[in-house]
Amino acid sequence: MASNNFHLAGVIDAQAQDSLLKPNSQLDHALSNSEANGLPPITINKLQGQFLAIQCKLMGAKSVLEIGTLGGYSSIWFANTGAKVTSIEINPKHRDVALENTKGLDVDIILGAALDVLPKLAAKGKKFDFIFIDADWQNQYKYFEWAVKLATVNGCIYVDNVVRELLEHDDFGHKENLVTKVGIEPKVTATLIPTLSSHREKEANMFDGFLMAIVNAN
Repeated sequence: MASNNFHLAGVIDAQAQDSLLKPNSQLDHALSNSEANGLPPITINKLQGQFLAIQCKLMGAKSVLEIGTLGGYSSIWFANTGAKVTSIEINPKHRDVALENTKGLDVDIILGAALDVLPKLAAKGKKFDFIFIDADWQNQYKYFEWAVKLATVNGCIYVDNVVRELLEHDDFGHKENLVTKVGIEPKVTATLIPTLSSHREKEANMFDGFLMAIVNAN
């Protein structure tokens, strides 16, 4: 049954991509150039990129903060909505490829460890309407804490790969984690959305999900 579900998810994904996505040469080049430069194939998928862009348009986001750039694929989706994108990347090679891929767009890529860069952005009084966290999973909550400080009131925080991170721990249902910590954060209202992704190489990795929160105060 699981294998059949995996096949069906692939059929649905393929139909959705063929039907709902418009051609974009810069996005296609970002994927091919990232692959050619040996970047790991862990970027968001195309439909997720469109979902993020729709969210930004719905809320009229003017400024986006990304934690984790990789090849800049998601940066392009955000920039194409008209938002100013600030992205943080710890790997110099990834940053260089992302700079190539986002050339000509309103994207600023900062090289450094996010937990070093985020306090500096806060000290400068920076605020962001949409914050996308897609970096090392063990620091998800630390990034979230900084995101609450850096978000505008009614700003959105999106944390990717939350379900897969939880599933890596056998005791995830009985231990403090990102979900339980966010649940007692008084400044946000949040939800968890499970997802089924057929583009994963391993069937065991097809189950995932993201956490999305709106910041009520900061």
